[in-house]
Amino acid sequence: MLTLTENASTIVKTIAAQTPGAESDGGLRISSKDAASTDFTVAVTPAPEPQDQVVESSGARVFLEENAALVLSDKVLDAQVDDEGAVRFAIGLPQA
Repeated sequence: MLTLTENASTIVKTIAAQTPGAESDGGLRISSKDAASTDFTVAVTPAPEPQDQVVESSGARVFLEENAALVLSDKVLDAQVDDEGAVRFAIGLPQA
């Protein structure tokens, strides 16, 4: 299952809290066109889709569309905010 770093959890919670309609149960939704793709679409949504896998970490919620859930099942999501306030997400392997 996808895991989130502390930074990613904090940033996902902050983004959801600042998005109208997503403040309470919303989160970050990650989707992919197919199970072989590593090209992901990311959006803030008020709730998961019925088939989404829900990952919760320190109050942050990430919704994984079925194809994305397959690709990201053994990965770690990290996030950083640059000096201009832009968020950058990164997907990596767990630390050994």
